[in-house]
Amino acid sequence: MPIETFLRQMPKVELHVHLEGSIRPETLLQLAQRHRISLPADSLEGLRQWYQFTDFPHFAEIYLAISSCIQIPEDIELITCEFLRHQAAQNIVHSEVTYTPLTIFKKSGILFHDQLAAINRARLWGEKTLGISMTLTIDMSRELVTEEESLTVADWAISGLGNGVTGFGLGGYEVGFPPERFKKAFDRARAAGLASLPHAGETLGAESIWGSLRSLHAQRIGHGVRCIDDRDLIKELRDRQIPLEVCPTSNVCLKVVPNLSDHMLPSLIDEGLYITINSDDPPMFNTTLNDEYCRLARAFGFSIEIFEQFALNALRASLLPDNKRQSLEEKFKNEFLSLRIQNN
Repeated sequence: MPIETFLRQMPKVELHVHLEGSIRPETLLQLAQRHRISLPADSLEGLRQWYQFTDFPHFAEIYLAISSCIQIPEDIELITCEFLRHQAAQNIVHSEVTYTPLTIFKKSGILFHDQLAAINRARLWGEKTLGISMTLTIDMSRELVTEEESLTVADWAISGLGNGVTGFGLGGYEVGFPPERFKKAFDRARAAGLASLPHAGETLGAESIWGSLRSLHAQRIGHGVRCIDDRDLIKELRDRQIPLEVCPTSNVCLKVVPNLSDHMLPSLIDEGLYITINSDDPPMFNTTLNDEYCRLARAFGFSIEIFEQFALNALRASLLPDNKRQSLEEKFKNEFLSLRIQNN
């Protein structure tokens, strides 16, 4: 069995994937047409050309245009169902999905309660019909929120505890928007029982990760790859085994690294850091989680054991209940063994 067949068939968990960034291009065109929203492209080929990003601000501009095509709760339910079908097809049994409700509210006026209800209809359908699970990390774009709005988003996230929401996040452009600005919102969310899951160390260096650890008490770090520039930070992350949600193709597309072969992932592994692999915004970066695994196999020649560790790392770093995690870990190991036997 070729290693890529093994990688596509193995069970996986994904911790860093954005719901709005996962909209199928075909669906995006349908939503734009339905709501009479003008996009710079009106064909699949046009969208592919539109998705050629020059830098992070350019990416964010396109992301907001995509979000503006979500206008009614049924749109949210549709994109969530399609997302879950795609995850199931990749043997991804659990996904922790980032969602930015304030942006959707500002673009459409849909109340958070109604946004969450739409996602939960799809989430419960996915559990019943597809046999896979998802939870939500409610996040905000740091360059687009005031302090008052950040507290509102924290309250929204808290209201979803026990109803699909498990984490509180922070995305967007790091330069000029340090994590310390959002300490009050994260303190409120953490006190209520939400996990702190900020992006850091993507468009800015180690100081953003330090701030996320010290001020936001991050439980996992979204991206985190720029830690490689700071030996003290590497030691901190290694000693505490803080999971990094690494998104290799995203890093190439947004110019964090020039090419996949230049990615710091092998160095992060050699340093003993806790690594998970993720797709971030799959269609926007022309990738999937399966593609990420296969591209890494081709670029770096990683062994099957390393990919099994990536999958187990993601499972163990998930916010699933302990008994569910333990049950899935046993299932993963049995499936790995079965695939290995087929491979031989």
